[in-house]
This record gives sequence, structure tokens and C-alpha cells, in this order.
Amino acid sequence: MTAPPRPDLSLRLKLLVVGVLYVAEGIPFGLIITSMNAYLAGQGVPPEQIGVLSLLGLAWSLKFFWSPLVDRFGSRAAWIVGAQAVMSLCLLGLALQADGPVNLVFWVLLGILVVASATQDLAIDAYTIDFLETSELGLANGVRSGAYRIGSLAAGSGLLILADQVGWRPALVGLTITLAALALTIWVFRPFHLPRPVEGAAARQDGPLATFRSALTGLWSHTAIAVIIVFTLTYKAGDALMGTMVIPFWKSQGFSNTEIGVVSGILGSVATSLGALLGGWFTSRAGIGTSLWVLGLFQAVSNLGYWAAALPGMGRKVLFHLSLPFLDASWPVYPIYLASQGESLSSGLGYAPFMAFLMSLCDKRFSATQYAFFVFLSVLSGRIMGFLGGFGVKYLGYAPFFFVTFLAALPAFALLPWILPVARQVEGRE
Repeated sequence: MTAPPRPDLSLRLKLLVVGVLYVAEGIPFGLIITSMNAYLAGQGVPPEQIGVLSLLGLAWSLKFFWSPLVDRFGSRAAWIVGAQAVMSLCLLGLALQADGPVNLVFWVLLGILVVASATQDLAIDAYTIDFLETSELGLANGVRSGAYRIGSLAAGSGLLILADQVGWRPALVGLTITLAALALTIWVFRPFHLPRPVEGAAARQDGPLATFRSALTGLWSHTAIAVIIVFTLTYKAGDALMGTMVIPFWKSQGFSNTEIGVVSGILGSVATSLGALLGGWFTSRAGIGTSLWVLGLFQAVSNLGYWAAALPGMGRKVLFHLSLPFLDASWPVYPIYLASQGESLSSGLGYAPFMAFLMSLCDKRFSATQYAFFVFLSVLSGRIMGFLGGFGVKYLGYAPFFFVTFLAALPAFALLPWILPVARQVEGRE
């Protein structure tokens, strides 16, 4: 059995497709992590119950275990649109529940929505791997990161602002309409329905368990797979170790929620998106291997900005005043502001080649399963490092801890002698 020929799309159209898909992927994440957290707190739900959101979020980590179903059955578009239809119905149900008591139905709807979101992620990631060439992965991952943040911010901070203006029920209905419009766009337009590669179509003759086994066997056949796994666990270790302690550090220095929201939240997201786009551009020019160590070095060194901001006397030290256009006012700039923007920008820079590398390792026959495996490893490492971060601050204090996060980023560089040949091989540079 052979798949129909795959029509060629221009790079610009491919990037547009990636942008639409990852806006859709970012929406449920922003909804759960930001909006629902704020909604539950506003409804007087106790903190220990709000913590259930973290348990529901495990679906994004555990999606690897049902990824073979996405590789084996149906088209990528069918899975994407089907998941979006389920999420839209859940959102409509949540809108009907809004402003009422938070009951079991509310939690069940959230749980179904998160599982549908994780399934959508599988199909979108797999489709992206399927239709992009290896040389296009760097630039596409830059667009992907920016689009994901747009969706996440829209359903997070954007929904919170809208809810303040019109109430939660109309705001959730509006988000439902947005997601339904995205589903209709994906269902109607041909660029979202490219057939699977020939090898991927042939692999669908196996059962789900056989697909799962074949996908893992294929991964293990990679040169230096053990090193690749360790590299996946450690490349973002410094960022992950520091991540959960950034906001507590801001609070320890006496900064307000508004300052944190504007500088770390909004401006930080802009800096990360800009970094991802620049990182994607650089990766497409220099190659994945070169970008892993060059941009990874930026990513590691940027943690020292927080170390400097945590040194004695630096917390509220005004470095300079920034004049605000159209306003007769100036904004004092503190070391933590520069540390935040530097870390956000560098995190985006390092994201593009790392994701491009992981995607390039995936066999198009099993793209959903294999990529989900790498994401599982990366998320697992992030969760563990985030947990350890609290103990690091407790026993070391902020300044020494932030320096340790820089050191935690270095082991990945020791693996580059084994990683770079693999990157060059998958790019066809050897």
C-alpha cells in the first residue's frame, strides 16, 4: 500500500501552517495553567484542591503511552480536529458551570479537556515532523514557540482580562468560538491534510502494540542513543532547576505582582518568542549541531544574570531610568529586570535547535510515538529539577543557588562530542 503523492508547499505556507497549529496547541495550556488557576482561587477553592490542576496536567507528560494510537489510526487532521471538538464541548460545559459551585462535573470537564489537549499535541507534533524537511526544522521551531506563546497568553492572561470585563461565562464562550474557528480552519484547508509519508502509511498496517514496540526499537537503533537520552534530560536542566524559584526570588526582593506580571510575564514572553525566532533563523543557517552548542552556551550563561541580581545590594539597585514614550515618566531598571529579559531571550534561543534536534531523530513512520518519548524525558527532567530547586534555595540561598543552575547546564556540553556527529548525520552534513 502506498500513500498518494505529497504536494509541495512553500516554506512560507509551511510556517503559516505551523503557526496556526501551535496557536491551537497553546490555548488549552494557558487556560489550565493560568486562567483556571485564577478562576478556582476566585471561587474560594482551597489551595490543596487547586493543586489537582497539577495532577490533571500529568496527561501532557503521560501522552507518550497512548501515542501509538495516533500513529496507527486515522489521519493527523482527524485527530487534531476531533480533539478540538472535544475541547470545545468541554469549554462550553465549563461556561455553563461558570460562577456556580465548583463540583465534580467541573473537574471531570477539565480532566477530559486536558486529555484531549494532550492528544491534540501528539497529532500536531507528529504532523509537523511529517511535512517538514530537516533543514526547515530550526526556523519552524522558532515560529512554533512564538505561536504557542500567543495561544497560551490569549487563553491565560487574555482570558483573565476579558473575564474581568464581561464575566467568566461570556469569556469562556468566546474562547470556545475561537477554538471552534481554528478547528474549522484546519478541517477545511488542504495544507492541514497532507498525506502521511509513504513509509508512515505502510507502518499503519501494524497493531498499536506492534507500532509501540517498533517505534521504541527504531529509537534504540540510533547511534549513541544512551547519550541522546542523557542529553535530552540535561540540555534544559539549568533552566528547569531555576524556573520554579524565579517568582519566589522576585517576591523575596519586594517586587509587586504588577512588576512581576509585566516584566517576567508579558515582556518575558515577548523576549522568549523573539529568542525562539532568532534561534530558529540561526539554526536554519548554521545547522542543528552548531546551534546546539552556540545557542546552548547563551542559554547556560544567562543564568548568571540572576546570580548577579541576587548578590548583596543588587536587589533594588537602580541601574538606570528608562524613559517611557508618550508619557512624562521614567521607569527605574533593576538588575533583576535585565536578568529576566536575558534569561527569557536565551531560553528561546536554546529552544529552537534542541526541538529541531529531537524532531530530526524521529522516524516519520512513528513520529507521534517517538517525539512523545523525547518530550516525556524532557518534562520528567524538568519536574525533577523544579522539585530540587526549592531545596537548593533553602540550603544555599538565592545567589549561590543561581550559580549552581549555571553549573547544572554544563554537563550537556560534555556530551556534545557524541551528539554533534549524530546531528550532522541527520542533517546530511556527513
